[in-house]
Amino acid sequence: MTIHLRAADLRPSTLNNENRTVEAIASTGADVTRAGFTERLDLSGADLSRLIGGPVLDGHRRETTRDQLGVIDAAEIRAEGIWVRIRFRQNDAALSVMRDVADGTLRGLSIGYSVEKWVDSQDGKRRVRTAKHFTPVEVSIVPIPADPGAYFRNEDEMQTTTETTPVHNRAQANSEIRTIANLAGLERSWADGQIDAEASVDAARQAAFAEMARTQGENRTRTSAVITVDHTDPAVIATRAGEALFARSHPEHKLAPEARAWAGLTMPELARECLRRSGVATQGMSADTLITRGLHGTSDFPLLLADAVGRELRMAYLEAPSGARVVARQTTARDFRLKRKLTIGAAPALETTQESGEFKYGTIDESQETYRLATAGKIIALSRQLQVNDDLGGLTDVPRAFGVQARAFENQALASLIIANPNMSDGVAVFNAATHGNQKASAGVTLQLIKDDLSAARLGMRKQKSVGGLLIDVSPKFVLVPAELETLMQQALAEVQAVATAEVNPFSNLTLLVEPRLTSPTQFYVVADPARVDGLEYAYLEGAPGPQIESRVGFEVDGLEIKVRLDFGCGWIDYRSWYRVG
Repeated sequence: MTIHLRAADLRPSTLNNENRTVEAIASTGADVTRAGFTERLDLSGADLSRLIGGPVLDGHRRETTRDQLGVIDAAEIRAEGIWVRIRFRQNDAALSVMRDVADGTLRGLSIGYSVEKWVDSQDGKRRVRTAKHFTPVEVSIVPIPADPGAYFRNEDEMQTTTETTPVHNRAQANSEIRTIANLAGLERSWADGQIDAEASVDAARQAAFAEMARTQGENRTRTSAVITVDHTDPAVIATRAGEALFARSHPEHKLAPEARAWAGLTMPELARECLRRSGVATQGMSADTLITRGLHGTSDFPLLLADAVGRELRMAYLEAPSGARVVARQTTARDFRLKRKLTIGAAPALETTQESGEFKYGTIDESQETYRLATAGKIIALSRQLQVNDDLGGLTDVPRAFGVQARAFENQALASLIIANPNMSDGVAVFNAATHGNQKASAGVTLQLIKDDLSAARLGMRKQKSVGGLLIDVSPKFVLVPAELETLMQQALAEVQAVATAEVNPFSNLTLLVEPRLTSPTQFYVVADPARVDGLEYAYLEGAPGPQIESRVGFEVDGLEIKVRLDFGCGWIDYRSWYRVG
């Protein structure tokens, strides 16, 4: 997955110092000049699912936890662009950056994202590549801005009415026009011209966007110079060189244009180039000396090796399959204390009140479930001999195996929680026929008997009630089975061409999921959509989803040590969305 970076100009804002938060428009989708083409973002195609809870980084550095300044509490698409709420960490480095943002000495923001679909077009003689579908994954505070339409939001602006609210008088309109000019970085004379023409707020806003686009076009040369300076950033170099090294083992990977200068270089050659960029003369050095100096000097060589390993690990981590994972909901945890999930019951029933009668008080029942995160990890050693020999197999096989192990660790934790059937806060096991009404003995492992079981499970889920005793909408969507029942359940869920009403399969709309970690060959589960109803849940530490890596030059090991750390936890939040047969 290629991460593209694009910078945006963010104006100073009034922060909430108590909560350490600030709101911003991270991107307006404005054009950015790349090598040989103009890049454009179609904000309507932005998938913000990974941005919420994602990290706020220091200049796109992501090697250690020290590089993370905070997290993104919330994100959404608004008329102005991609809106985010940033919450800074409490360490000294993050608080220092927050103070600089507050007083205006730090004004730059950059987003990192992956593109799933490009659309190419021509704008005169200029080639335009539009990202129609893309996924922002992080936001960075940087010293060099580019998109003048992005900004930190002022509290005064957050409290103003929406675009569709009429402006009641000219003075209010003039005040809003001056606010627009200030946020867009336009001169006072521009605002005066709009006011003298008695422009409406909407017209002034459109004119401001047009003026920003014109100004950006005039500053193309200056923007290109800024990007060139950014090429010396060690994190940027490590990302591009790491991608090129990763591509040597994966010929199917489409190399980004910025990484092509590093394409095809062996590990000793990469070490030589990193040393050269650090001002070290490398003429006459052997492969062994290049690797040794590259590891122990001030070059970017350890960073690019860690980047290549990280890419390999993440690719294997994302590819590892699990049926249980699909029916669990992902969330985040702020720390390692107990994560509490409160379930609110139905409101009390309304009662008819007689004339001049009093309204009666009612209560709402609630229940609470808890679980916590735990940390798991290992250290990978990339030996100096492996690097001297340019052993790509060793560079890819070890991190790939750790990526599979990281996902297997999570999948096994989820499957074990399903199998264990632990007690919930009411003192009753998750699956309990008498109290929770979500379990029955299997009728048998034949096609007709399994259909009878599915019918009973669907009925049981339809009869589920909230904490306060009100019927709730729980409808089945998935069937989770062990590997032993896969073929039979495929037949039970298959859609058939019915010639009579009795031949219609009412369960063909259910999705079959296979979890080979389930231990009972006759036990299966019917599950509602986890996006609609609480059930099984898993969480990562805020800003650190999936395995995180850190690297250092080894002391006990002659080479590079890479630590893989995973902060993960899971637990049952509610029983009403699951039904067990068997």
